[in-house]
Amino acid sequence: MVMDKGKRITGAERDQLAAELKAAYEGGASIRSIADRTGRSYGFVHHILTEAGATLRGRGGAPRSKPSS
Repeated sequence: MVMDKGKRITGAERDQLAAELKAAYEGGASIRSIADRTGRSYGFVHHILTEAGATLRGRGGAPRSKPSS
């Protein structure tokens, strides 16, 4: 689903979009990949997912180890 950049999305259309983005995210897609696919910004997608009540994943990666002395 590609959207017009900068177009306001409100009401039922926003609710539908939020449900679709949440399903994609919970299905394993990253916020960045959803943003690329929809043509919207990372921040927009993040905000919509938060509004939709999605539990956001951590950034991942191995924890940093302390330098040995």
